[in-house]
Amino acid sequence: MRLIIISGLSGSGKSVALNQLEDLGFYCIDNVPAALLDKMVSELVASGDPVYENLAFGMDARSRPRDLEALPALLKDLRERGIRSEVIFLQAADDILLKRYAETRRKHPLSTRGHSLREAIAQERQLLGPIIDCAELVLDTTGSSVYELRDKIRERVGLRSQPGMSILIESFGFKHGLPADADFVFDLRCLPNPYWDLTLRPLTGRDRAVIDYLEASAEVQAMYQDILDFLLRWIPKYLDFNRNYLTVALGCTGGQHRSVYMADKLAAALGQRYDHVLTRHTELPAGQQQAADPGATG
Repeated sequence: MRLIIISGLSGSGKSVALNQLEDLGFYCIDNVPAALLDKMVSELVASGDPVYENLAFGMDARSRPRDLEALPALLKDLRERGIRSEVIFLQAADDILLKRYAETRRKHPLSTRGHSLREAIAQERQLLGPIIDCAELVLDTTGSSVYELRDKIRERVGLRSQPGMSILIESFGFKHGLPADADFVFDLRCLPNPYWDLTLRPLTGRDRAVIDYLEASAEVQAMYQDILDFLLRWIPKYLDFNRNYLTVALGCTGGQHRSVYMADKLAAALGQRYDHVLTRHTELPAGQQQAADPGATG
């Protein structure tokens, strides 16, 4: 059995994530109280019904605080019983959550008379602390559309049908801000920049001319080898810790040349060792953001 718990801040997209998992064949139940999780899973396992082979439960801050605090220990117990248990946590900036509530005119689950919506969001963040502490994948939906979130859930969660870690290598531009959901961030701005070559400026790190330019740089290759060695050393530690997701972000100034090249090159190397390695190029046009075959570049 595979169990995915979708949690996070109200308004961050939990319903969208659950709906996507349901479309992928998961049996989904929303608003599951943390206190009933063990009993529900045990009964579904005992039924032996294959329809429950893939489960997804939505869980929010309406559970009792002591039950949320007990969740990490319960997940450990479920894993020891052979149930693949994962926690996905969704979050967004307060201003974005306030805007979404203003647009939908829905009531926050923790809002009470005499407390503002902003205060309810702050309280929710505090109550959900135990869940985010044990979450293996944290997705920040501040700048994501519904369709982008559905794609992330499908790629990172739904398509990983076999046990093992899903590794996302993501390029980004520092001038657009740091990615909020990265486990490791590497700054490539010290490397030679193809942007200053006018013939390379309109190209990206996926074009052969830019690849040749960066391949010829000893500094670029030294940075690549250092990052690869670091990841090869520490990824097994995350696997030993039963982590199912790892996000590595590589940034340059604009997110068009150096970080794109490095992300594809690292993904190709890691793809030779691990089964589920994805790339995402945040600053490239939509049709160029994802690589179907990481091993094809570099």
